[in-house]
Amino acid sequence: MKRVRLPLIALAAAGALALTACAGGGDTPETTAPEGEEMMFEEGTTMAALNEAGTITIGTKFDQPLFGLNGLDGPEGFDVEIGKIIASELGIDEGSIEWVEAVSANREPFIENGEVDIVIATYTINDTRKEVVSFAGPYYMAGQSILVLADNDEIQSEDDLIGQPVCSVTGSTPAENLAALGAEPVLTDTYSNCLEPLRNGTVVAVSTDNVILAGLAAQNEGEFKVVGTPFTDEPYGIGLALDDTDFRMWINDVLEEAYADGRYEEAWNATAGTVLPYVDPPAVDRY
Repeated sequence: MKRVRLPLIALAAAGALALTACAGGGDTPETTAPEGEEMMFEEGTTMAALNEAGTITIGTKFDQPLFGLNGLDGPEGFDVEIGKIIASELGIDEGSIEWVEAVSANREPFIENGEVDIVIATYTINDTRKEVVSFAGPYYMAGQSILVLADNDEIQSEDDLIGQPVCSVTGSTPAENLAALGAEPVLTDTYSNCLEPLRNGTVVAVSTDNVILAGLAAQNEGEFKVVGTPFTDEPYGIGLALDDTDFRMWINDVLEEAYADGRYEEAWNATAGTVLPYVDPPAVDRY
């Protein structure tokens, strides 16, 4: 559904004309319109409800440097910045966003139960998930890779993981890929919890999306390294309620606007771009 915006100056002028007509003539009341725009959404849509509420609840990761990390001033990272862009287009300032930690295993339940309005949490779009939730995007294309100790020269690719204990996260696409590969997945709830097993030799590697691993390596400089090349495609999407087509299409519109006007690249450069090179975003999938 197409978003409609009416500038406040236009609304003020319309109000003034209405008052003049009702009075049957006379002086038009002086109006001073504030700067900015009044955002109008069709009644009954999720956009209208969120705009009227003046707040939005967003699920994101709290333990993933560069994308979603709970810092001293609250969540920060690229996913967080994407959430702020969406909120701003709803007329919601960042101080009115409620951030909720969404680990891999609870993303679908949070959306299905209405505990969050959207999830932006390194959330790979796949057909299984699309049976229970909808996705806007993708807004980034990641790929599964491998994190090992800095002095490990034995593991160079996914083939070297076969038959080996490898840490990943419950409910994640990378965990499923490891099992299909023939590795021995050792699962936990967050990727940060994989680091100690890697340090003490319980696992030989951690495997998930390359951008997540790059963040963990950057946060623990000198301890770990990312090896090999990505061996899957992981399109990151924004999760929302199943069959809320109007909201999904509206978010896709917002993403495309942010790609075109530079807000997307600015968000990347301020977060993940401090470690990873900028790449053009993928085309959104308006399924």
